[in-house]
Amino acid sequence: MRADKRAFDELRKTKITPNVLPYAEGSVLIEMGKTKVICTATVEDKVPAFLRGTGTGWVTAEYAMLPRATQTRTQREIQRVSGRTQEIQRLIGRSLRAVVDFSKLGERQLMIDCDVLMADGGTRCASITGGFVAMAIACQKLLKSGVIKENPIISEVAAVSVGIVQNNVLLDLCYDEDSVAEVDMNIVCTGKGDFVEIQGTAEHTPFTLDQMSQMIELARKGTGELIEMQREVLGKV
Repeated sequence: MRADKRAFDELRKTKITPNVLPYAEGSVLIEMGKTKVICTATVEDKVPAFLRGTGTGWVTAEYAMLPRATQTRTQREIQRVSGRTQEIQRLIGRSLRAVVDFSKLGERQLMIDCDVLMADGGTRCASITGGFVAMAIACQKLLKSGVIKENPIISEVAAVSVGIVQNNVLLDLCYDEDSVAEVDMNIVCTGKGDFVEIQGTAEHTPFTLDQMSQMIELARKGTGELIEMQREVLGKV
């Protein structure tokens, strides 16, 4: 039995609350267990230099964690972003760009900010899942206002962690599980069930092909459930 009484294939209690910040073109608060992340989408009428004059847009992301989002204070990254933060930002950006048709966005950029209020494992996955909803809300507003003629969103995208703890394959690890896991994996899937990214590492004992297959199937189940939640939220916005 897991510490929070969940089954091995059960997500933490998840809630996605849209429009939590009035000034952002898109915003959500995503809660996965104790993990809480505010994701916002900002529309900018500019693109990186390499895209100027092409008529196509771009999506990029930034990620940050409040000092007391963790059990002990984490120093603010004011002068220089850490390697971990850079890695997470790039993962979020890649994941969201995978489901956007930039030609329909026009020469503008969507900036997705993911700020962790409370960290209890899976913050990058929550950022991708919530960041997509914020981005989709912003695109809905662009479409409704007539700024764009077609929705650039191709599909949903969501992410979830899986891992092996005490030789058990588990879905959606909390911090207590993640910190002792023999294997830790983050998997990003689209609404069609296709994979955007698979990040997996054996922390202690190497894992087998059968175990990897189990983790991938669990992740597809978990991301499928998260995508259904995204659809429900976006259908009400």
